[in-house]
Amino acid sequence: MEELKVPSVGESIVEVEIGAWLKREGESFAQDEPLVELITDKATLELPAPFAGTLRQILKKTGETARVGEAIALLERGVGAEAPKAEAPRAEAVRETPLAMPAAERLMREKGVPAEAVEGTGLGGRILKEDVERYLESAQEKPAPEPARPVPEARPAPTPLQAPTDKPWRVSEAVPMTPLRRRIAERLLLARQTTAMLTTFNEADMSAVIALRKELGEAFQKKHGVRLGFMSFFVKAVVQALKEIPELNAEIRDNTIVYHRYYDIGIAVGGGEGLVVPVLRDADRLSFAEIERQIADFAERARTKKLKPEELMGGTFTITNGGIYGSLNSTPLLNPPQVGILGMHAIQERPVAREGQVVVRPMMYLALSYDHRIVDGREAVTFLRRVKELIENPVRLLLEV
Repeated sequence: MEELKVPSVGESIVEVEIGAWLKREGESFAQDEPLVELITDKATLELPAPFAGTLRQILKKTGETARVGEAIALLERGVGAEAPKAEAPRAEAVRETPLAMPAAERLMREKGVPAEAVEGTGLGGRILKEDVERYLESAQEKPAPEPARPVPEARPAPTPLQAPTDKPWRVSEAVPMTPLRRRIAERLLLARQTTAMLTTFNEADMSAVIALRKELGEAFQKKHGVRLGFMSFFVKAVVQALKEIPELNAEIRDNTIVYHRYYDIGIAVGGGEGLVVPVLRDADRLSFAEIERQIADFAERARTKKLKPEELMGGTFTITNGGIYGSLNSTPLLNPPQVGILGMHAIQERPVAREGQVVVRPMMYLALSYDHRIVDGREAVTFLRRVKELIENPVRLLLEV
């Protein structure tokens, strides 16, 4: 027997919560196959098997906590080494059907959904968990087959609260907050309590970027293997504006202001359990294609709980895009100790005045929240105007003018 221990998942993390066990006691597994989910205050991670074998005993159940280095299960080496052979026929099927991400694969196995029935929308046609959920919603009228081996829920079952006897439908449920959700709540409250936050607004005409994407988007994707999105333009614009307005690429430490001369841009993405902010390191040194590839990778791994804690740490400035959910305008909250965050929003055709004429243009509201303790209104407004100028005339991004 060998112990499965909680690995180090970040220098500031000493304890994790046990999520869903992906294998039952007595089940075999292959090397590197995910065994259990570990929930931290920054992300949910899957712990892979260190070797092929069999899960003999679970020492820590779902919902319990464990410290880094603590044993959570007993494994028997070698017994499950032949297990992957049972999957061999499936390898042939892959040639005809798209690959599925682990979370999607588990859900399809649980619900008895064949991979060829689901249309994948991930990179390279990969099937995401959301694709499977969409398929299940569209087929609700058909009873789903009972799963052969159900996967346990990642969270404890909700606790129903007592309902009035004469109205049994009036039921509430008490669900414990995950460590990630607790951490999000703490940081949002911290932003309100410890910063002098203010927001300024502007709007950008997206016509030039849309035209550029329409003209060169297909060639870009063919050459680089990734779609040309809006985010790379905004990352480039933000980096250029930060070089000109360094107060927004800084932080307060005690009674000093630390100005960062590098540009690590946090990109807020929905991670299923909550908003996470993986960081583009040295964004000023990345090409459009490199930015798009990293963001696509972040988004996919956020959905499948593959982000590493160190990828969520640091950052000198953040960009959040509420527009993908349909938000027309909002006031984004700061991500301390950062002193600036840019909010993108939905693109909407609106009548605007151009050279004395009223024309209809695709417009996006922009919001910049900033810490007024070190960023004055002049710097904030100038920064946002600069982002607007660069987006409305993206050739400036290439010439850095």
